[in-house]
Amino acid sequence: MRGLDILARSLSRPHVEDKYGNRWQYHSRSDRHSKIGCWAILFDLLEHSSLFRQHVQEGSVGFGINHTMRDFKSGRRKDLDLVICKPGSGAQPPAKTFLQLVDDYGIELSEEESAVLSRQPQLRRVNVGSVHVALEAKACMTEHIKALPRLYDELNSSHLTIHSSSEFAIAGGFAMVNIAQTFISTDRNKTPLAGQEPVLTAHRQPDVCVRTIQKLREIPRRAQTTETGFDAFGIAIVDCRNDGTPVTVHARPPAPAVDENDHYDNLIRRIAHAYGNRFAAV
Repeated sequence: MRGLDILARSLSRPHVEDKYGNRWQYHSRSDRHSKIGCWAILFDLLEHSSLFRQHVQEGSVGFGINHTMRDFKSGRRKDLDLVICKPGSGAQPPAKTFLQLVDDYGIELSEEESAVLSRQPQLRRVNVGSVHVALEAKACMTEHIKALPRLYDELNSSHLTIHSSSEFAIAGGFAMVNIAQTFISTDRNKTPLAGQEPVLTAHRQPDVCVRTIQKLREIPRRAQTTETGFDAFGIAIVDCRNDGTPVTVHARPPAPAVDENDHYDNLIRRIAHAYGNRFAAV
């Protein structure tokens, strides 16, 4: 799987500019990290799901961005980062392909990854009809313990909304957790930083990272459509100081091991397997 390398490489380049003229790798008010994470998941899914590739080639599925799904029972609305769907009726969104999102999101691909992408059929943005896959990505980069209740609630409400809107849709969740010892927070540096030292936040690592992983593992998962929870869920650990130095993937403990369900590779495998089982007759 290549997605985590793409995510770390892309986040390494400061891309988000604030009103003070500072450029950030990660900004708490930006959803760029979520968009790149979902893009990377689809990149790997295209490579590892032959049925999904076939549907893209046939034009029977497309993608939607920030699609609003509604809980049928409660009426609750939630915007999902990215969905794979049947093309719907009505006014079509601006023409866009999965490939064009590379420039839009500032995604950094290696030569090999670019070659892989060029061989794939073109997935196109469409007006959303019935949803096959809905992805939600979140990050916990600083103030880990303080952020846990909201992080849990936002992810938990995602699978509930997805399945209350469409029982057979595949709900995929992805969480990126920071294990860096120090972090430059955008919320604590609301001033031009040129020529002055930023305010640093110190993290008690790996303790806060472990606590975050433990809480994320309490989010329900489901093994069949009659149950409640995510169909696939992955956790990635990154080292991001948000100071312009490269973002790296942390693969050692406490990161999920390759044989654990929430390892990134198994997130892709579970989505691919569920897609093959549920949508073979599409």
